[in-house]
Amino acid sequence: MTEDEPDETRTIARKAERMAEARKRRTESAWYGLGMFGLVGWAVAVPVIAGIATGVWIDKHWPSETSWTLVLLLAGVVLGSLNAWYWVQREGGRDD
Repeated sequence: MTEDEPDETRTIARKAERMAEARKRRTESAWYGLGMFGLVGWAVAVPVIAGIATGVWIDKHWPSETSWTLVLLLAGVVLGSLNAWYWVQREGGRDD
């Protein structure tokens, strides 16, 4: 910066540099970690519970040799795990 620039321009530039530095040093709080833990938990729990409920309903209305509760429970676990992996990868990419 040169000396003939107005004070306002230098002040704005200094504040912009401070903001950029603060963004680089940003650390995640404990609340962020707890929120992420909860998000991952719900990402797994919801498909599992939905699979169990659907499986129980199918088994009740159309009895067969196949336990749809167990099949859809396992499908919910797989879907929930993929969902949790997606969220962890998405949030983990913010560290760049």
